[in-house]
Amino acid sequence: MASQQGLHPQLLGSQECLNSTVNAVSEPERAWNTEVLQWLQWVPGMDAAAAAAVGTPVGLEARIAPTWQEMTGGNESCTAGLTSMSYLTCLTYILEEWTGVEDIGDYLSYAFYILWVLFPLVVVFVLPGVIVVLFYVSILWLHIYKRKNEIKEAYSHDVWIGAREMLATIWDGHGRIWHGYELHGVENIPQGPGLVVFYHGATPVDYIYFTARLHIMNKRRCSVVADHFVFRVPGFRILLDVFGVIHGPKEACVRTLEQGHLLAIAPGGLREALFSDETYNILWSDRKGFAQVAIDAKVPIIPMFTQNVREGFRTLGGIKILRSLYERIRLPVVPLYGGFPVKLRTFIGEPIPYEPNMTAEELATKTKAAVQALIDKHQKIPGNIFRALMERFQTQKKDD
Repeated sequence: MASQQGLHPQLLGSQECLNSTVNAVSEPERAWNTEVLQWLQWVPGMDAAAAAAVGTPVGLEARIAPTWQEMTGGNESCTAGLTSMSYLTCLTYILEEWTGVEDIGDYLSYAFYILWVLFPLVVVFVLPGVIVVLFYVSILWLHIYKRKNEIKEAYSHDVWIGAREMLATIWDGHGRIWHGYELHGVENIPQGPGLVVFYHGATPVDYIYFTARLHIMNKRRCSVVADHFVFRVPGFRILLDVFGVIHGPKEACVRTLEQGHLLAIAPGGLREALFSDETYNILWSDRKGFAQVAIDAKVPIIPMFTQNVREGFRTLGGIKILRSLYERIRLPVVPLYGGFPVKLRTFIGEPIPYEPNMTAEELATKTKAAVQALIDKHQKIPGNIFRALMERFQTQKKDD
């Protein structure tokens, strides 16, 4: 009988096992078999003689119940008679002893009920979600595959062309994801050379997005004039070469334009980047060298401005001691903060054509007015970070 119940000494301490033993000797007149006697000897305080003295199920319960009571710490849920105990009840007892929470079984029953009720809904919404995820993974893979083949074809001509393709893809992807970057007025860029003049934000990230998008859309390369300190940043030399960044002597700028390339310059330079603010005031002083470059190269000037560029990153340029320190050492010693995912839109204005009779001063004034007009049209003054963040989630594109 006991062998049919599958009793084993390792089951000691289990109410189920104890019940099985009682059921195995449910007939009082039935003699104990060897396996039952061996199992009973594992019960604390019961030797072979005591096991043999227990002759009926009632005697077995009377003999074992005190020991079971002691083993379970007097918990009534496990010692109230030798009734059948489910695994959920055992789990409830263990959790109550471990957490000290009373009536935890009611919470478990409620949780299992809610799970049972909501399981069909979970399946209904989760499985379609998995399919949607697979769709987007497939779309992403197709884009990567497409760009990979374009880059592979580019490498067959020039290694740096392939590198520019890769960098343009990375930066354009970052602009799309983080800022929802948009480029408006690309049709205003001439097919030939031209000088792009833009307002300088706290960082040139908007220009990087612009040149990356322009490269992807029109396969146009746009060089840029940078401050001399950029060329002293460790490890930046190769990156500057790939992006076509030049130091900015007038002769080098003219030569780049005469070769048929686009060239970008921010006349405000580092001073405008560090000390302009949310009012978007243009800090060009009386600079007109860029205008002379356009005149010498006989190319049009294309004004450009990026909306919310001051909300993405800001500086502590209002501290006077930092301004004095910059004017002394001409290095970017002003701390900046931000990196906020604000909406960025770059607007390209109508080109200012080359006029041989226009002086550099007149052209500089006209260019400054054109950039200011873009700011007045597309930027709310003063800039607001929260508003720019909200614009990031607008689905309707702003008109050019």
